[in-house]
Formats: sequence, structure tokens, C-alpha cells
Amino acid sequence: VYSTDVFGEKVTDMFGVSKLSLWVLTGLAAVTTVFFNVYIFLMTLWNKTGKKKRSPSETLIMALAVADVTHQLMSYVWMTMDGVDSSCEIAEMFYTVLLVLMFSFKFTIIWDSSFLTFYYSTKLVSTPNHCYTQIQAAILKHVTLAVFLIPLFGLATCMPILMVFQIGNYTEGVEQQIDCGVLLPESTAGMVYDVIYLLLSDVLPGMVMLKCCISISIHLAIHLRHMKASTNGAHPPKLGSQIRVVQMSLSLVANFLIFLMVDLYINYEVVVKHENSMGVTFFITSFYSTVTAMVLIYGKKTLWKTMIHDINTCLDAYPCLSCLKMPKQNSPPSEPPEVKT
Repeated sequence: VYSTDVFGEKVTDMFGVSKLSLWVLTGLAAVTTVFFNVYIFLMTLWNKTGKKKRSPSETLIMALAVADVTHQLMSYVWMTMDGVDSSCEIAEMFYTVLLVLMFSFKFTIIWDSSFLTFYYSTKLVSTPNHCYTQIQAAILKHVTLAVFLIPLFGLATCMPILMVFQIGNYTEGVEQQIDCGVLLPESTAGMVYDVIYLLLSDVLPGMVMLKCCISISIHLAIHLRHMKASTNGAHPPKLGSQIRVVQMSLSLVANFLIFLMVDLYINYEVVVKHENSMGVTFFITSFYSTVTAMVLIYGKKTLWKTMIHDINTCLDAYPCLSCLKMPKQNSPPSEPPEVKT
């Protein structure tokens, strides 16, 4: 049933969710996305003391945070304008250009995440392959240049949308609200470009992250086996601070793989079945950005403890919100050394 409300046409997408519901859900995700990304950006910026050179991971994290916040704000503006301007009174070129910019920032987010996972895998896993080692060194040496080139390459990759995509021909007989300014690959050239875009923006970085995940998992299994053998099974092996980086890296990969599957499915629905699902795409991207920022904060133990302390300090001013305070993680007491008899 299609009826009107204060947010324009109450139209459902392929998941049966109205535009207003997606707008509200994306707004909630936007709050957490902006908060965590701004927090990690400022803390990383302020932690630079003296003439100490910023590490590649810090550079990538700051670039990722900027891309996340920019994409989030632009996508929410687009959803708000598309909901209020239900009859598309504003020039469609405005919406189209905004969509192209958002897709380019999405490209940047995915590749920044991929490079970040690659960096952590190089810190955890050493490989005897000389060629692979040279590639690692070249990427890590020019990481600042890569941070500036990725958005430019993403924009250049998305610009052909304006030429090869066309206004979609939706199924006749269905009074479906078409999102303003949305272009679809109706021609053969558009279909070919869409496949190339998905390979560059989703599949290729996904393969890089999957390779990093496999390398880290194999490294972890070998490391645990060696530690267990060295202790003769007397007590379970302990990895110390390294396990936190392993958990963070694997969580980043798992989060991306889930996002990749959903994103590819949504793209299939939009291109093949012409479903109305742009709002779902932005909501999924917002959720992915939020989880990624939380995982990155958790990966840095000092930053995680500082954030918990800051949140609890703010909640102390409001006793009624004391139930929202986060428990502090105290390091376990060190065990006394065994005395040989």
C-alpha cells in the first residue's frame, strides 16, 4: 500500500522498509559514525608529540575517518532532500552529482580499510617472498601519497556514471517512487562499466583483505602451536598485546566481508530488478563505518581505555544515566613466579 506522509511518499524498498524508516535508522547510525570517527581522528591527531613521524596506520586511520564522516554527512543530506523533495522539483543533476561524490567516497572508505588491514598484516606476518616484501615496503613508504591518490582515483572511477548510465525505466504498473537523480546502467556500455566498477571498488579490495585474513590466521595458528610446544602444554599460550591486533584485523575483515555480500546483493537488485534501494545502501555503509571505527578504537588499548574513561566522566554529571556507564577493563594481576624445588 502506498500512502503519503510528512516525509513524502511512503514507498517501500526491496526489504519492505519505507523511506522514513530508513531515514531514521540512518540518522541513528550517523550519530555513532560521526562520534567514533571524529573521536579517533582527534585523538590520533593530538597524540603526535614532538618531531616523531606519524606511523602509516595513523595516517590511514585519519584518512578513513575523514572519508567516513564526509560520506555520512553527504548521504544523509541526499536522503533528507530526496525525502522532502518527493516530486523532484530540484534539478536532478544536483542529486546525480551528489550520488557520484558519495560513490567516490565509498570507494575511498573501502580501499582505506583494505590498506589498513594490509598494514596490520605486514606487522604480524613476515614472508620470505622477496617480491612481496618489496611491494610492502613501497606501499608503506608512500602511504601518504596513497592517501591522496585513492580519493582522486575513486572520483575518476565514478565519473563515467554521468555518461554511460541513464534514467532507469521502472516496471510498469507499479507506482514506485523513483529516487531523484538516480541513474541506472540500461545500455551495454553501462552494464560493462558497472561490472568493472564493482570489481575495482568491492571485489579487488575484498580479495586483498581476504588474503590478509588468511595470512594472519595461519600466522596465529603456527604461533600458538609453537608456544604450546615450548611450554609442553603446562598452561595455555599467551600472546599479550599481539592478540589485540589480531582480533582487530580479523574483525575488520569479517565486517567488510559481510558488507561486501550485502552491497553486491543490493547492487544486483538495483541493476537487474530496478528495485528502490539507495537508502538501504547508505544505511549499510553507515553501519559498516560505525563498526569499523569501533574496531579500530578497540585495537588501540590506550585509546579504548581513554574513550571509556571520557564517556564515564561525562555520564557522571548525570546520575540518571549511570546505567549507561561502561565497565573499566583492569589488567589481570601478574602471577607470582614459580619457585623451583
